[in-house]
Amino acid sequence: MIDLFPLWNSLRIAAVSSVIVFFTGIFAAYKAARMPRLLKGILDVILTLPLVLPPTVCGWVLLRLFGNRRPVGQLLTQIGIRLVMNWPGGVAAAVVVAFPLMYRTARGAFESFDENLAWAGQTLGLSNTWIFWRIRMRACRQGILAGTVLAFARALGEYGATSMLIGYTPGRTATVSTTVYQLWRTNDESGALFWVAVNLAISAVVLLAVNLLEKRNRRQEWHLK
Repeated sequence: MIDLFPLWNSLRIAAVSSVIVFFTGIFAAYKAARMPRLLKGILDVILTLPLVLPPTVCGWVLLRLFGNRRPVGQLLTQIGIRLVMNWPGGVAAAVVVAFPLMYRTARGAFESFDENLAWAGQTLGLSNTWIFWRIRMRACRQGILAGTVLAFARALGEYGATSMLIGYTPGRTATVSTTVYQLWRTNDESGALFWVAVNLAISAVVLLAVNLLEKRNRRQEWHLK
């Protein structure tokens, strides 16, 4: 009988990290889109650096920050959070590598937003919070949706940083990606093929769902016109 823990673990890591990346990415993108060009350029370099760095380098940095003998790691351990060799560490790794995708996509969407819509809302006495979530986010939903899906897919398939931070322990830290590698190492081609097929199927379903949502949004916009 096939152990489905890697699937469950990968899905929960991808889901939790996607939620974190969604809100942090939107916040950072919104702030960056309103910054002067120089500050925006500096922030872009800092926030998108994990996108061009090898995942193993990201994993090494995370180990240096959150290792059990590091100050931050010891502080987290004292409050009951252990990242190294534990599944929350997979969330941390996924957040680091997926965040740039959400940030850049959302920033592009916010930069293309027509500010006249926000100013019109302000003249009507609407709060900035209402304008942001009901007007700005609605107008930018295609970019936000694309960024969220990309972040989820990246988190689901993350291997390098994840393997360095949480390793591979069956029933505890194993993910689909690390399981594929371990099965390949042990010449279990059929087992590796099974998990590759699972990953492909999930990715295909996610992309199909996004396409259906985009078509639905276009139909709604067409009816409104």
